[in-house]
Amino acid sequence: MPVDQHSDPFEDRVAAELRAAGGGFTPDLPGLTTAGLARGRRLRLRRRAALVGGAASLALVGVGGALLLPGGGGPDRDQSSVAADPSSTPTLPPVSGQELIDTLKEQLGHGKFSEERGGGTGDKAGPFAALVWDDGDGAAALSVNLYRVQPGSEAARALAQCPDKLHFPNDDCKSSRLDDGSVLKIVQGYEYPDKREPTKWWYADLVTAKGQHVQVNEWNAAAEKGSPVTRDEPPLDNAELRKLATAPAWLKAIDSIPGPPPQEPQPTESAPVTDAAKKLVDLLPDGMQVVSRSKEGDAYGYVVVDDGKGRSLVEINVQPDMGDLLSDSLFDGAEEVGDGTMLVTREDAGDKDVAGTVRWTVDTVRINGLRVVISAYNSGGPHDAPGRDKPALTMEQLKEIALSSAWGPSREDLYGHKSGQKNSDQG
Repeated sequence: MPVDQHSDPFEDRVAAELRAAGGGFTPDLPGLTTAGLARGRRLRLRRRAALVGGAASLALVGVGGALLLPGGGGPDRDQSSVAADPSSTPTLPPVSGQELIDTLKEQLGHGKFSEERGGGTGDKAGPFAALVWDDGDGAAALSVNLYRVQPGSEAARALAQCPDKLHFPNDDCKSSRLDDGSVLKIVQGYEYPDKREPTKWWYADLVTAKGQHVQVNEWNAAAEKGSPVTRDEPPLDNAELRKLATAPAWLKAIDSIPGPPPQEPQPTESAPVTDAAKKLVDLLPDGMQVVSRSKEGDAYGYVVVDDGKGRSLVEINVQPDMGDLLSDSLFDGAEEVGDGTMLVTREDAGDKDVAGTVRWTVDTVRINGLRVVISAYNSGGPHDAPGRDKPALTMEQLKEIALSSAWGPSREDLYGHKSGQKNSDQG
């Protein structure tokens, strides 16, 4: 999936779409306090859930490694209350971490509980409850995390979308609208997408029309990572996950998070309209059979092709306003290929530690800042074992696609004319 170890097209595509919105911060470092570590873990959980949710994400790692959230208020306000502002006045009395732990235990109802920890609605770590639960069939880690998300935003829509199985294999996903207008998504997936360990991660995302976001996570082990599985499956089935995620107590707690509630999003000038996957299909060389492709309507896209020698994943990412990337080490040694366009090529083994993987990448930035980066694998997916010696497309063919005028010479060609700007056919 990523283009190289420093830059991931799946993640970069969302970072690029959110650049105009602003708001970013440096991830927590190992030496932080307990609250900081808890906050970092919650951010990582939410980032992962959003990643597997579809085209847009709540929090993704951009080119520089900073976590980005949509919205001008940054990560601590508006759309995500992962760190509440204690100076704001909540509309309801605060809810403590212990109260949330007690609520979780009450909802589960029976069994043995251990390793309890939580954060309140006024804590810097944000509201959450986590524990290890043994219902008699084996210990399992569970957590409930509470957030706000802007109603109708890309973030909210991403949480309602099922994962793309190419990047995030899962056994089952159901997304449904409830009677009160909320959307509930339940996914039965894996802690490690390549399934190198048998740890299963099942989770539910509930997003209400008011922007309340409840996330329930469960594993078939006593810890998310680094712990042997204790049971074949996590303890709660889909019906039980639904019951836990929709418990009214979580919504009341979210309403007590300090700060104003998120507002309905305003129309923007830069809503992406590029269908990268469709354009990529049109630019493929002859002899390539398209086995599968990503969904339409996004500035990131992929196709899986077969030239008769085995499947090969090809990814494309189109990002405006990336001219500052030219000063990054990512473009050390770049060559100018005409009209100010800078190009670099890379050959590596991917970033999923799959033995034998070969990935070829062409990365370009045009004079107006438009970045087009394309990569091809010698396998049908980032977690798949290679089925051929080399990618189906040569480096020269990747260059031709990346430099194609089909991607447009300007930001306006990708995202529409700016407000007040006349279309050329209107004079």
